[in-house]
This record gives sequence, structure tokens and C-alpha cells, in this order.
Amino acid sequence: MPAVVDAHHHVWDLSVRDQDWITGEQLAPIRRNFTLGDLAPLAHKSGVTATVLVQTVTVEEETPEFLALADGHELVAGVVGWADLTRPDIAETLARLAALPGGRYLKGIRHQVQGEPDPEWLLRPDVLRGLAAVADAGLVYDLVVLPHQLPACAGAAAALPGLTFVLDHCGKPPVASGAVEPWAGSLRALAALPNTVCKLSGLVTEADPATWTPDVLRPYADTVLEAFGPGRVMFGSDWPVCTLAATYEQVTQAAQELTGSLTAGEREAVFGGTATRVYRL
Repeated sequence: MPAVVDAHHHVWDLSVRDQDWITGEQLAPIRRNFTLGDLAPLAHKSGVTATVLVQTVTVEEETPEFLALADGHELVAGVVGWADLTRPDIAETLARLAALPGGRYLKGIRHQVQGEPDPEWLLRPDVLRGLAAVADAGLVYDLVVLPHQLPACAGAAAALPGLTFVLDHCGKPPVASGAVEPWAGSLRALAALPNTVCKLSGLVTEADPATWTPDVLRPYADTVLEAFGPGRVMFGSDWPVCTLAATYEQVTQAAQELTGSLTAGEREAVFGGTATRVYRL
């Protein structure tokens, strides 16, 4: 198959900064350093030639570090960073980031909305103002949310038609339980808005890590592909979080199997074209 873009992965160095979300026995296997040097051979083996590096913590210093990493490593073609959307000077903050070394790699902004107790956090006036600044900066906005927050995602996307919203990890459907609704209905409502895109990522860690198979993931992947269409879906590994359930190669192969019924052109969109267009790689 043609060259692949991995539209979602992370790196971290615990000697530089703690990842305070990596707690408990379940996440213990990833409580260590993960670098681009670790990722590069895995990506190469799976035919990945470009990646999008995504923020992990709500710390201002991380985004400049990621931009510098992108500037110094040919694998990373784009960065989704973090900035406080509620700051009155958010436009100036985004301009400063774009002016940094490697600033041309800044393609989007993300916040851990999944951790916000208010299910309508995205619809707060100060957040909508910040999202408008993201659009004005020519960036996209990644959504990391839980299923009950999807209606607010749709509300924000409807309020800001000039901003492209990228849904991470398919909106984290309840794969382990086997339930499809109400996630699927909320996902379709979001997908009905033309300024929305979805990452085919993160499903293996929403499933039972000991028993998942591509067939277990298929109802969720099929729903995403039907709702958004392959031209608005992009593959992401979610490495190294995915290693809690699967290797990088297994995740890539599962995505290829789940898209096996698509045409060659549709598969090229999912595995590279959509990410290249949306993130302007």
C-alpha cells in the first residue's frame, strides 16, 4: 500500500516532566520514557513515513518542546499542541507558538476535555472564543472526549463552521461492553456537520486488552466510516498508549483489516490523504 501517515501518537520523557495521568496498575506498563527514536523503527516497519505528534499534558512548555522535536526529526510532519483556550490573549499565544523554532509544524490545538466535569465545557463562551482564535490562526482543533460529551462537540462545530474539529479515538466508544448506542447516534450527529473529521484510533484500548480482535472493533469502525465517509477519516496509532493492548504493528494491521472493503482510493484517504489535507502536512 502507499506510504502511511500516522495521525496520532505521543512521546514523553519522565525526567523532563511527570505524566500525572499515568497512574495505577493498568497504566503501569507505559510509565516509562517513549521517544521518537523508539517509534521510528516501528513506524518504518509498518510503512509509516509521516506522523502527527499530539499533546499529552496541559502544560505550556510541552508544545514548544514538541515543535522543536518536529523541527529536528524527519518523521514528524505536524504537531497538535496545547494552549489555554480561556485566556484573553489566546490569539497572541498561538501567534507566539507559530513564531517559535519549528512553529511551522503547529497544525492544531487540543485540550483534555474528557477530564472536564462540565459535559458542555466546549460550549462555554470563553471556550468558544478561544476556539474561534484557533480557527483564525489557521489551525484545527482535536477533540479528546467521552461519549456523553459528543453532543457538545456537535454544538461547538455548528457554532464555528470555519473551524475543523478532529475527533480523536472515535469518541471513545464503549467497546469492552459491546454497546453501540447512544455513542453511535451522537457520533452520527457530529459527523453530519461538514467541518468534522474522525481518527480511526484508540479502539484497542477501549476494548478488553486480553480478548480484542479486529472483529470486536468492526462495529465501531464501520459506524465511523459510514458516518464520516473515508474522506473524513484518518488512521492514528495512539502509540504508545496502544501498547497497553497491542503492538504498533498489530494496530496498523487491524486498521488495514477494518478498511479492507474500501476502494484503493478510499484507503489512501484513511491512511494518508485525509490527514495530509486536514493538517496541511
